[in-house]
Amino acid sequence: MKIAFVGKGGSGKTTLSSLFIRHLAANEAPVVAVDADINQHLGAALGLGEDEAAALPALGAHLPLIKEYLRGSNPRIASADTMIKTTPPGAGSRLLRVTEDNPVYEACARTLLLDGEPVRLMATGPFTEADLGVACYHSKVGAVELCLNHLVDGPDEYVVVDMTAGSDSFASGMFTRFDVTFLVAEPTRKGISVYRQYKEYARDFGVALKVIGNKVQGTEDIEFLQDEVGEDLLVTVGHSDWVRAMEKGRPAAFELLEASNRLALQALQDAADDSYAHRDWERYTEQMVHFHLRNAESWGNAKTGADLAAQVDPDFVLRETVGGAPAAPDLVSPRPHPLRPAPQPA
Repeated sequence: MKIAFVGKGGSGKTTLSSLFIRHLAANEAPVVAVDADINQHLGAALGLGEDEAAALPALGAHLPLIKEYLRGSNPRIASADTMIKTTPPGAGSRLLRVTEDNPVYEACARTLLLDGEPVRLMATGPFTEADLGVACYHSKVGAVELCLNHLVDGPDEYVVVDMTAGSDSFASGMFTRFDVTFLVAEPTRKGISVYRQYKEYARDFGVALKVIGNKVQGTEDIEFLQDEVGEDLLVTVGHSDWVRAMEKGRPAAFELLEASNRLALQALQDAADDSYAHRDWERYTEQMVHFHLRNAESWGNAKTGADLAAQVDPDFVLRETVGGAPAAPDLVSPRPHPLRPAPQPA
């Protein structure tokens, strides 16, 4: 399952995503963790030292390699230079899988051991001095969106993405790339403001949204969240001595995390697992194409000098299996697709 953690700055989004990643690893589940926040705190939350976190390879710095690998032998993509962040896969494209080894993981991922269990960690990379004044957040996370467009994951595999703070992710189509989105909200008016934005923006795209109430101190906080978000409230989390020790760089063994917080994390995994029954590869592909055509028209065609609508394979649906077997890296799912490129002039 593909899972996003979102929330306003300071809500505890990165802390909770790191706890969830540790929980999955403790359950021996295959996990790819992605830091898609330019503040780049996920590595530290997973136990990396400052120098180790800074040394993580930046996905954006390896974008040419990523494009060339994913392009494969797709005849609709003339060159890697014509690929943009929303380019969808088609016949001949290479797909990514959670547990495989491939050149993208080799260049862009590092394996961490969390209490002895391996987790792959990838990071967009922080803003650099060269980016100031000339680049935006969305240019940094384009590699993440491209990888998610080409990623096929199964029911017992997890891709956990720590998103940027606030509602910035709605400036790209990446918010539709997930089976479930966990929104971390404090029991305050500011804390639920991002929830309201997410709920409104996501309504037309079938985004599954669940709220984690964080920094909850008593029944009044719980009642406030229940009144404000209703049935979207999944769990609440309060103070944790284990987390405080982790933030000081002195974490205990994960098995010593408070029982109430372990139960909350299991509720998150249960919600993620339940989302699998509602997975709709056709809609997923349709939304992918929708945002690609919008990006192509608004800036992609002008930037690349190519007709990017022609990259859409109208007979392709990204899905988990082909004929009951795992999809091969260069294999297409040949099913009619509801969205086709607009007719082009002769």
